[in-house]
Amino acid sequence: MKILFVVPYPAGKAPSQRFRFEQYLPLLTEAGHTWLLASFIDLATWDILYKPGHAFAKATGIVLGFLRRFALLFSVPQYDYVFIHREASPIGPPVFEWLIAKLLRKKVIYDFDDAIWLPNTSDANKIVAGVKWHHKVASICRWAYKVSCGNEYLAAYARQFNSRVVVNPTTIDTVHLHNKVRNQLTPDRLVIGWTGTHSTLKYIEQVVPVLSKLEQEFDFEFRVISNQPPRLPLKSLVYVPWKKETEIADLLHFHVGLMPLEDDIWAKGKCAFKALQYMALGEPALVSPVGMNTEVVQDGYNGYVCSDAADWESALRKLLQTPALRSELGHNARLTIEERYSVTANRPNFLALFT
Repeated sequence: MKILFVVPYPAGKAPSQRFRFEQYLPLLTEAGHTWLLASFIDLATWDILYKPGHAFAKATGIVLGFLRRFALLFSVPQYDYVFIHREASPIGPPVFEWLIAKLLRKKVIYDFDDAIWLPNTSDANKIVAGVKWHHKVASICRWAYKVSCGNEYLAAYARQFNSRVVVNPTTIDTVHLHNKVRNQLTPDRLVIGWTGTHSTLKYIEQVVPVLSKLEQEFDFEFRVISNQPPRLPLKSLVYVPWKKETEIADLLHFHVGLMPLEDDIWAKGKCAFKALQYMALGEPALVSPVGMNTEVVQDGYNGYVCSDAADWESALRKLLQTPALRSELGHNARLTIEERYSVTANRPNFLALFT
């Protein structure tokens, strides 16, 4: 088969692309298929996309993206499947999706891992929020041959418009990438960690009072890995800029990983990605009971589900005091990923999209 991947960002840059389908591309090649990845944003635009200013360069990058999409239409007929991740263009109506599915009559695999039909405005995207055209998601679901969703909440939305919906979880490559495990029994200074982008930094605020209290009693580091530094009143805070080259090595400094969330309709669509990363490296995950988190984390087995400040404090206190407990939960966390959320385990499910 020949498969065209129509995606928003350059290869190897965006977590949603890397962990939803890019890590399966070698498997498609092994199976004898050929593929092409066509991004809307080029590398130059990606490098400035979330930085302040650069308005003209960003606008130019968007225009060039549309030109590339129009040019791509001429090669679409040669492909058997067209895999569209999130959207063919970041703004405007679903023109390209309609042309590909209805005019060129191609089998579209439509993939998304967030509740992207809901407005989610931040400082980084508020300028284009009015032209994002969120309601196009329903239309693309209707036109798709199959819809690939990151969790059951997203799948329930998609089933309103299409019966051929597959829950295709975000997965971890435990063989080639997350292939090391944190030794919880070494006498290192304990590191409580969080990783994410600028758009999710706000979720940390709910655990700051707990961390502030605990740092009066325990010697630990609260390490934040992100593309922007947080502003938090914690003496234990250490900021580490996210770098793809050191991603795994940086995460391996964590003993425990946090994933707090707000219980809103946007967060319900989250696919527990932070927790999956921590757990793959043998690190217990502490999560809010929102969205897919309670499916991935089994309280007291591979991490803890924390509903309020008392839960966060109790769980962290146990893990700060008991290395053996961290080791047991970390071992179980790794097993959970290998058995249910690894590329190896999900391979048949992903490849079946193209049948």
